[in-house]
Amino acid sequence: MYRVRSLIAAASLALAGGALAQDAPQVTIRATIQTVSADNLTLNVRTREGEDRVVRLKDPPTVNAAIPASLADIKPGSYIGTAASPGPDGALKAMEVHIFPESARGSGEGFRPFDMGPGSTMTNGAVSARVEAADGPKLTVTYKGGEQSILVDAATPIITFTPGALSDLKPGASISIRGAVNASDGAYEATRVLVGKDGMKLPI
Repeated sequence: MYRVRSLIAAASLALAGGALAQDAPQVTIRATIQTVSADNLTLNVRTREGEDRVVRLKDPPTVNAAIPASLADIKPGSYIGTAASPGPDGALKAMEVHIFPESARGSGEGFRPFDMGPGSTMTNGAVSARVEAADGPKLTVTYKGGEQSILVDAATPIITFTPGALSDLKPGASISIRGAVNASDGAYEATRVLVGKDGMKLPI
């Protein structure tokens, strides 16, 4: 059975052997595809930092796609992940929210530092409470050993996941790769990629 795996919720992902060295440093690449090879396995990308990179995907790669969702899709008990930053009062404000499919419940569970900005964090867990406020709902996200209260306002991007395909990897597509490793020729190699479906720009 196909199991959608999170590329964004965990600090790192286990990489399967082959050409990818298990002990090699792993990096995150957030980028826009510029060109693709005929088999869609070699991507020329431009990162959010403006750097041009080459990414080779191990054949066959795991391709997951992100599609838009809304606050209405977040139900009691929904398993979500949210990158957040601390506000002036220290309260967490969501930078994005991703809703996991039920098959991925438990992925990356917990609370940890994240790499979307100074002080940013990632919380993966189940929604145990929702309190409406003037500036948006506050979600209580519960995980093993703790919980976090996170403000989600009207401007917060919300996405969910669906199985993707190599055909989704095309020029202009927004991608996120966690666990890429640098090859000896300067390219990056990866086994998994998350892509924004139908032109959607990934918020993570």
